[in-house]
Amino acid sequence: MTEEKNTVTISGTVDSVTYRNDENGFAVIVLDYGGNPLNVVGELGNVEEGEDLELTGEFTHHPKFGDQFRADVCIRSLPVEVSAIQRYLAGGVVKGIGPVLAKKLVACFGKQTLEIIESFPERLTEVEGITASKAEAFSKEFQKVVGFRDLLRYFTDCRVPALYGIRAWKKYGENALMIIDKNPYVLCSSGIELPFLKAEEIASEKGIPFDSDFRISAGVRYILTENADAGHTCLPMDKLTDLSARLLRVDPADVKSSILSEAEEENLYIYIKKERPFVALRDYYIAEEYIARRLSLMNSLAYDTMINYDDVIDLAEQENGITYAEKQREAINTALSKGFMVLTGGPGTGKTTTLNAIISLYEQQGLKPLICAPTGRAAKRVSDLTGYEAKTIHRLLGVKAGGEMAGFEHNENNLLDCDAVIIDEMSMVDSLLFEALLRALPINCKLIMVGDSDQLPSVGAGNVLHDMIGSGTLPVISLTEIFRQALESAIVTNAHKIVKGEMPELDNSKDFFFLQRLDFEPAADLTVELLQTRLPKAYGLDPIEDIQVLSPTRKGPLGTVELNKKLQAALNPPSRQKSEIKTFLYTFRVGDKVMQTKNDYEIDWKKDGERGSGIFNGDIGIIRRLNRLLGEIEIDFDGRTATYNTGMLENVELAYAATVHKSQGSEFDAVILPILGGYDKLYFRNLLYTAVTRAKKLLVIVGSKKRLEFMVSNNIKMNRYTCLRQMLCEQAFGTQQENEDEQAD
Repeated sequence: MTEEKNTVTISGTVDSVTYRNDENGFAVIVLDYGGNPLNVVGELGNVEEGEDLELTGEFTHHPKFGDQFRADVCIRSLPVEVSAIQRYLAGGVVKGIGPVLAKKLVACFGKQTLEIIESFPERLTEVEGITASKAEAFSKEFQKVVGFRDLLRYFTDCRVPALYGIRAWKKYGENALMIIDKNPYVLCSSGIELPFLKAEEIASEKGIPFDSDFRISAGVRYILTENADAGHTCLPMDKLTDLSARLLRVDPADVKSSILSEAEEENLYIYIKKERPFVALRDYYIAEEYIARRLSLMNSLAYDTMINYDDVIDLAEQENGITYAEKQREAINTALSKGFMVLTGGPGTGKTTTLNAIISLYEQQGLKPLICAPTGRAAKRVSDLTGYEAKTIHRLLGVKAGGEMAGFEHNENNLLDCDAVIIDEMSMVDSLLFEALLRALPINCKLIMVGDSDQLPSVGAGNVLHDMIGSGTLPVISLTEIFRQALESAIVTNAHKIVKGEMPELDNSKDFFFLQRLDFEPAADLTVELLQTRLPKAYGLDPIEDIQVLSPTRKGPLGTVELNKKLQAALNPPSRQKSEIKTFLYTFRVGDKVMQTKNDYEIDWKKDGERGSGIFNGDIGIIRRLNRLLGEIEIDFDGRTATYNTGMLENVELAYAATVHKSQGSEFDAVILPILGGYDKLYFRNLLYTAVTRAKKLLVIVGSKKRLEFMVSNNIKMNRYTCLRQMLCEQAFGTQQENEDEQAD
């Protein structure tokens, strides 16, 4: 039974501002409520002392901080009493007006002070010390304050969180309200990102016509954005037109006309692929087009010196006590002579050994190599395996203050200082991130891209590794021989069986187990039991640090949402000693294992005295501290400590269980994989392969053998609509090439 909310409306004057986050509008204030102080928390915007507020929300009781009011709606009024006006101005709301000048102004103009500052600035010169230029500056500054207030009031009236109003003000400034009032769909644009369906509500209330060009173009971009979130960098024109017409309930001809118009303005791009037009958002088209041009140029410049490095490789074998396989030697030779290639291979085929040799020999040649990976866990893994420092691509490029919109410190105008760049876990690199990295590389830089082409594509849009290999235009070396030591692991041997479409050996070995459960509840219960007690007791594993539950899906009884709730209840149950913060989907507590679900370039973090910014999609952390009154959560991401507020928790979820997609680039000592039921299209071979290869020492599959057989036989890969493969072919051959491995249909 859902607990009913006792919603009430109260009024009062801001006595003091305890805490305020100007990025998202969250604030903690003390309200003068009928002569008594009352703590108020919520998205209140840039409230100032002396303001009169009308608040709608509920009274709550905090065990540590006592009674408080959690506000859902905040309606602000300028103060009207002389004492309140003086406090308001003294608080610094208008730049240049402090306590002394505020007192003088109120003494001169009384209750008319704010009206005179806004509308009759010439009268301000009546106050000693205020010149005409100062009066004009004060008036303009106050008009901005009033404009921002009016904008937030607009958002409150539309039942939209203040966060979006703050974003709109940052993007459009003083013109924001005028622009939004004319076309509410601009709120869906990059930098504001209000959900399209919410913009629909506002537009409907404003009487925007059903067939408005504003609405149709926003609807088209909405569908392209939703599909980008699913991995597609483009969509076929016919498919996009049909989807848009059905969503918007308009004539397909109007949709097509809107697409063509947006393409003329270069807001959208149309690319003809095998005589079929595809439509892409601007950022994705430019990214793939740049990647194709840059890779083709680097490939042409990285001519093979034709020097045979066999003697050098022989010497490296002697020094390291290693015998390289034929394909490994070829890869090392290519890295030294050409310095540009894709290196791919499955588990146990010696990618890391080959990588070690390449890095070592580059250093012996006096070159400066940089090693990077898409995620923090992937970077840590390659560091541990090679002994060389590896950074995330984001950290290598350096996130500029101001976030994603500001870009990276390193770009075509500030190149990285290196002779070679080695990228590990290339299958995880999406189009936008790869474009950013390529822009920061010196043109003569060596580039070695390492990945497993049988794994799932990146979480972000694009299918970069797959497209590069599939184009046939770049040097690719595939390691296929499984080394003897790796053959001792059933995880490795079964992973290779799965890739070949063969059923894994389910006769429980020392590191690969299958436990059959044919009903959802017993399967979920066993998953909890394995994580909580059985694996920690049998193998000495920590259930938080060492074991990861993976699921093919978010939804359903064995999806990550439901599993996380069960696992949290078992591993980190509620306690009087633990504060909680509730969101729509989850309740968060100190000690919870959590994951960031969207790149956020503006989150500041610190680690051992070092400071930086950016927490990214798939990063896993532990909640170390939680302050419910301030709405703050401190999360430790592998040593990087970041502070979140409640508004930022929309991009955080529990991570006792994670989807297979989100686990890419990570390895865990033990993986528990429940497989039972679910949507057929999500249960395919390379998803199973990716899940199995996340386990380093132990894998336990819980579920149905029949469902496992289905996944092995279902070789419909996660196909994506992209343009990169064809663009690479055009760069190399001047025309698109036919390829048997077709992309999404």
